Amino acid sequence: MRAPGVHSRPQPRRRGATLSFQETPIAATPRSPARTLARDPRAWLALYLGALALIALWPTPVDQGAGPLLQAIARVAPALTYERVEFAANIALFVPFGLLLALIMRSRRWLALPIAVATTVLVELAQGLLPQRTPSVFDVIANTAGACLGIVVATVLDSRRRRQAQTPVADAENFSLPEPPRPQEATTPTPHAVTQ
Repeated sequence: MRAPGVHSRPQPRRRGATLSFQETPIAATPRSPARTLARDPRAWLALYLGALALIALWPTPVDQGAGPLLQAIARVAPALTYERVEFAANIALFVPFGLLLALIMRSRRWLALPIAVATTVLVELAQGLLPQRTPSVFDVIANTAGACLGIVVATVLDSRRRRQAQTPVADAENFSLPEPPRPQEATTPTPHAVTQ
């Protein structure tokens, strides 16, 4: 039985024709609180929600200064109109939201989409209260599409992780090398009796 926090690494030991493994304890390296926090999707969700609140509830449109840049892009690539770029930006804005919600709510992942829809509706209603912001149904649609994309990414990541966890690993205790081929004994042909 291992002590808590101590991992083991199999060490080969030759025994006869088979190779067996003996466990050698390895001290676990403790994770720093900052590193643990960086891997926690709840911490990332809190940061994301802060940024989302700033973007969504800023008194003036956040893309107000980007007008000349977007017009220059539209001149070079006419398919990239302001409306299309804004729609794509609204999709991209909610991808992290769907991804993080789905990672946090693994057992109740189906709740991530209604939460995302409710959030985007609340954002648009709040923008309606700001004098220089205009709510849009297209923003709700784009944000919902982005959240759906994030949920799909989280589902794919989880299924890959489960598949990797189910991949059989060679059992170190029962591992043995195959027997080397034995040289065949030289046989001399026996002379056959000649019958008449």
